[in-house]
Amino acid sequence: MKLYIVPTPIGNLEDITLRAVRILKEVDLILAEDTRKSGILLKHLDINKKMFAHHMHNEHKTVEMISARIANGEKIALITDAGTPGISDPGFLLIRECISKGIEVECLPGATAFVPALVNSGLPSDTFCFEGFLPQKKGRQTKIKALVNEHRTMIFYESPHRLVKALEQFIEYFGAGRNASISRELSKMFEENKRGTLQELADYFKTKTVKGEIVIVVEGKKTEGKKSKEKKEEQNDEEE
Repeated sequence: MKLYIVPTPIGNLEDITLRAVRILKEVDLILAEDTRKSGILLKHLDINKKMFAHHMHNEHKTVEMISARIANGEKIALITDAGTPGISDPGFLLIRECISKGIEVECLPGATAFVPALVNSGLPSDTFCFEGFLPQKKGRQTKIKALVNEHRTMIFYESPHRLVKALEQFIEYFGAGRNASISRELSKMFEENKRGTLQELADYFKTKTVKGEIVIVVEGKKTEGKKSKEKKEEQNDEEE
């Protein structure tokens, strides 16, 4: 009896591990965020397995039933539409329920959008904070304001139609000159990684029709020591 957390491709269907394919073929049941979307992936992988819908609208009601099935001897895999379950996707509640009942949980390594976006950004990646999706309405500005003094690189997920709004709010609280990077359609044919200041990025995306999943990576607030060091390096460059 075991719950397997199986990452799925965020775009390119080749981005799935051999181990993930094997697990999906071996389990008794696959929990899918959207069975129609997951059905496309499973068909591509030549996997014919029973699926059950497990998403944000029903997960509170189904976790006990699913954990009971695993406790009774079934092997069940959890997947989402794209990426690693539990990262801004359903999964946390079921994982917590299984752990509380002493059920083994095994999470496979695999695709997740924020890692390539962070690495592609060119911003410091030795330490960072993942903020996921900002609140859509209530608490949105409060959340951003709370990050004003955050020194680590910050990572956000955002929908295409709220991208410009998010950038404008970041400018208001972080400053127009803060460096950032926007990644969209990662691993897909029209992948785009755009880097610049928050103001430059806002101006750029105001002129575009934006589609696809969005990852925003924002530089953390610089410490005084770091600012002084960079200023000294600039002066040395000018002298040379």
